[in-house]
Amino acid sequence: MNLELKGTLIKVLELQSGTSKAGKEWVKQSFVLDTGAKYNPEVCFNLFGQQKVDMLLEFSAGDNVQVLFNLSSREYKGNYYTSADVWQMALDVNDQANNASDDNFNGTTPADMPF
Repeated sequence: MNLELKGTLIKVLELQSGTSKAGKEWVKQSFVLDTGAKYNPEVCFNLFGQQKVDMLLEFSAGDNVQVLFNLSSREYKGNYYTSADVWQMALDVNDQANNASDDNFNGTTPADMPF
């Protein structure tokens, strides 16, 4: 199941890297979105692999973004751990449209309008 969430990028965590048991190098980076929800608005997402980590270079703290991700859970010693792994990110196009319409507003107030 593919999931989608929009929010404001508020924090990029440190890049993590290592070597797997099979001897392959890996990189992982996490970031936090503020979804604006009333309860528990912050969600931490993971980018795994250099190609995915590089996607984050296009964004800055304060950007409103849309993420497409998968949820997965793993069991370890009787406890379950859940990850939100991003596979695609983009600027929130609805937010861009709202900003563009604000730019075109030119300071006109409702009282200035002829109707």
